[in-house]
Amino acid sequence: MKTYDEINAKIEAKKAVVLTAEEIIGYAEKKGVEAAAREVDVVTTATFGPMCSSGCFLNFGHARPRMRITEAWLDDVAVYSGIAAVDAYLGATQLRHNDPANMDYPGEFRFGGGHVIEKLVAGEKVQLFALSYGTDDYPRRELRTWITMDDLNQAVMVNPRNCYQNYNVAVNSSDRPIYTYLGMLKPGMRNAGYSSAGQLSPLLNDPLYRTIGVGTAVWLAGAWGHVYAPGTQFASLCARGPNDVPMEGAGTLALTGDMKKMRSRFVRGVRLVGYGVSLALGVGIPIPILDEDVLRRTTVRDRDIFATVIDYGKDYPERNGKTLGRVSYEELKSGEINLGGVRVETGSMSSYAMAQEISQILKDEISRGEFLLSPPMRSFPPDQSMKSLEIRGRNS
Repeated sequence: MKTYDEINAKIEAKKAVVLTAEEIIGYAEKKGVEAAAREVDVVTTATFGPMCSSGCFLNFGHARPRMRITEAWLDDVAVYSGIAAVDAYLGATQLRHNDPANMDYPGEFRFGGGHVIEKLVAGEKVQLFALSYGTDDYPRRELRTWITMDDLNQAVMVNPRNCYQNYNVAVNSSDRPIYTYLGMLKPGMRNAGYSSAGQLSPLLNDPLYRTIGVGTAVWLAGAWGHVYAPGTQFASLCARGPNDVPMEGAGTLALTGDMKKMRSRFVRGVRLVGYGVSLALGVGIPIPILDEDVLRRTTVRDRDIFATVIDYGKDYPERNGKTLGRVSYEELKSGEINLGGVRVETGSMSSYAMAQEISQILKDEISRGEFLLSPPMRSFPPDQSMKSLEIRGRNS
């Protein structure tokens, strides 16, 4: 057994042995799990892809005369102003006013909250337009100005749901193309969309949440951040394989970090044709190797991780619970899967190359003594399921 204090002491002394979740697979195969658990201190995991349940709290500071902002837009994207006078929350999936601009093709969304967040992190100017009803102490009723990240007192990313532990594979059995958050799906199940870093993904390397919990330190788009809660739709009660790895959505993470310290390369606005807008984020999470069991979990391979195939042309919208089977991430990443004897091409919304880059950056930061680990203040619930929204009348 190792402790967090022991591992952090080695990190501070720049003596910690750190490997990525890719590297540990071959290392443990060569050395054996017992020896690898003794020798390795930290394994770094990562993912990069669209994370719709993301956004940020911004503080604009007070104008002269003062203004109690009740409505506001950044580059014509509405922000939520139902908090304090000059605080606002910008959601990643909020569309720009009057978007889509091309009404001949209403599915061609062009700009939204994720793009504003990307511009702010990149140091670009965005236009703030705000309205108010005016009060004795906040008499101003309108303002228009241009701001950058440096003008903000605070910019804190607060994301209710990131880093899904696993996710669906989407296909389309209908006779027309459909447009989803997993991309355009061709009719007749001619392609499949998915989104996960597989063997590099954080919660797939800690399937039972032994090291990742409330308070865990994370690398959030280049900034130090942490897990502040189980993410929304967290559902630890799920179908799992013999290795305890979920074969469906399962766990999620609520993450927060200082946007002023983020890197624009890992914060990108996303257009999803026919669906909307989102934000692609890079997240890295270090896993302390406390014992052999933790080490063994981090050696999970794509061939041992399975995802459920669902028909988004029929079954997904109706929530009827039907599935078309399961496939491994090794199959998905090969470029095609076999569904009922038919070869179906695959495409990922998640970038494995970016996940590799992030896991290496985090490895380097830990090796240089720049990133310490934090034990969870509270573990995630092991028996939580997700409720559905029941449509009922007032008196039912």
